[in-house]
Amino acid sequence: MIPLNPWEHQNAIKTLYSKCVESVCVRHEITRMELDILLFLANNPCFDTATDIVEIRYLSKSQVSSSVRTLEERGYVRREYIENNKKTAHLRICDPAKAVIADGREAQEKFISVMLQGLSEEECACMKHCFARMWENIDGYLKAQSD
Repeated sequence: MIPLNPWEHQNAIKTLYSKCVESVCVRHEITRMELDILLFLANNPCFDTATDIVEIRYLSKSQVSSSVRTLEERGYVRREYIENNKKTAHLRICDPAKAVIADGREAQEKFISVMLQGLSEEECACMKHCFARMWENIDGYLKAQSD
């Protein structure tokens, strides 16, 4: 008997998140992938390359590359090369993206508030700990499989 089936409700969770961010995409005329990249960069400043996005979010390289190119064209991000290293482009958020990010974060907060409604601080802390451990297990397994 499996004590917990986290995948049973994953589509409902994805659907809820999509509903929360949909109006942001429409308002700013960007794709969901473009919004996800902007929010990833804003929420994870220590991970600032396209490779980071691909590896951490498990997204396809081609989709990330295409979306980053569009974000650059719209002036939302720029590439920066550190210490003349032309191989690694660090993605920097530009001022025009700030309104998109603010709206995106508001949508993320709505998503979280719906998900955690009625849970105590202790329950949230326990869940955070458990999800962190599950993520370590999943990430370790997938990395071992790709070696």
